[in-house]
Amino acid sequence: MSTPAAAASGAAPTTFDFPREYHFPPFFTRQTNVNTHRAQLEKWSSLILAYCAHHKLYKLSLSAAAASSSSNNNNDESPSGGAEDLFHNRKLNRRLSTADAREVLEFMRKEGRAEFVGGGDGSSSGREGGGGDVAWIYWKTPEEWAKEIESWVDETAQKGTVLTLYELTQGEDTRGGSTFYGLDPDLLQKALQVLVKRGKAQIFGQEDSQGVKFF
Repeated sequence: MSTPAAAASGAAPTTFDFPREYHFPPFFTRQTNVNTHRAQLEKWSSLILAYCAHHKLYKLSLSAAAASSSSNNNNDESPSGGAEDLFHNRKLNRRLSTADAREVLEFMRKEGRAEFVGGGDGSSSGREGGGGDVAWIYWKTPEEWAKEIESWVDETAQKGTVLTLYELTQGEDTRGGSTFYGLDPDLLQKALQVLVKRGKAQIFGQEDSQGVKFF
């Protein structure tokens, strides 16, 4: 399986390599044995993290990714990010139910690897963009992204320099030279807030004109 590290470095292949469990029907059915179910949740968690890292997806919509679809719509602008094949194995004609997928994300939330947009857990469904449908997938947590940014600042002698948020994730200085190039703007804010709380950065300005100074 492709690893998050490989995907973030750009070394991952174009085609995602699904794990062996994905090709067996029982993987898509909730297991009743407690230990087996725990292992199933762990494997689904690992798959989701690797899949999202490979495709650089930062959010996942349960209603979009688990919905029935006769075509594979790779629209990266949607929260599902073209993840329709994640929960649906067309060759097996098996699909993880929305309820089971939500349980997996709740498991990941407790492990610190997912966060429902709007806060809370995955029990509240039916709200567009709400806590029960769209979730952040932390193949790197905000703390881990903050560490990546801090390391880049140190390595490139950017302390004391003022950079726009656009320059951080879309600028020529970070293209090909950082793991956070193209990072979701909201996730960037989460990572920068970690550095702000540590006294390592200061954010100023408003919306599109926001800048950050590192210390």
